[in-house]
Amino acid sequence: MDTPQPKTTILAGPRKFPDDIFTEPAEVDPDTLANLGPLRRLAGTWQSMVGADVNPKAEGPERRQYSEHAVFEPIDPQANGPQLFYGLRYHMHINTPEEDITFHDQVGYWLWEPATGLVLQSLTIPRGQAVLAAGRATPADDRLVLTAERGRTDHGIVSTEFLEYAFRTDAYRIEVTFNPDGSWSYVLETSLAVRGQEGLFNHRDTNRLVKVEEPQPNPLMRILGAREAPPGAG
Repeated sequence: MDTPQPKTTILAGPRKFPDDIFTEPAEVDPDTLANLGPLRRLAGTWQSMVGADVNPKAEGPERRQYSEHAVFEPIDPQANGPQLFYGLRYHMHINTPEEDITFHDQVGYWLWEPATGLVLQSLTIPRGQAVLAAGRATPADDRLVLTAERGRTDHGIVSTEFLEYAFRTDAYRIEVTFNPDGSWSYVLETSLAVRGQEGLFNHRDTNRLVKVEEPQPNPLMRILGAREAPPGAG
């Protein structure tokens, strides 16, 4: 079918890494919320009733409206040797007005590397698929674009044998926009090779989410805060 396909953004060039791959940063700020860069505006609990999904069916594209509940919780700083990430663990739960059963469930992490501006989204869904998407940003950016491609090991897509056979995912792209009113929106597109159908299908989800609860500090900050609290506080 003649469906526009999502554009992918390839990260430029291989990175240069240090010879010492074991030594971790000596001084690490324990406050994740203060070091999330552009991801700070994702932290918290969010809701929406205005999601829209376009997915492939045998008779043609199906359009569904959905509600969404999303939680983004700060995690402690994470080090791969000298590489340092700050991030959010997230869970997105989606339902449709027509059904009580879960329409979509997704867990994963959003990560920010302050030293390089690297942004990662790692996600998995309970149908046998996982994605590691990557992009670049600055702390002040109001727009994030992350992509992944089937076959890549640095930012790629892995699926079960059945999904590879019937609904092969060739590309993934998410665009997040932070809105002036404090809400945020996303456009999520995946290029699917659907068995028995010509060309690639552009599976598309869009939504705008509103914050309903502020985030708590990351676990280490809560421990440090409890130690510093005067006796009898709280």
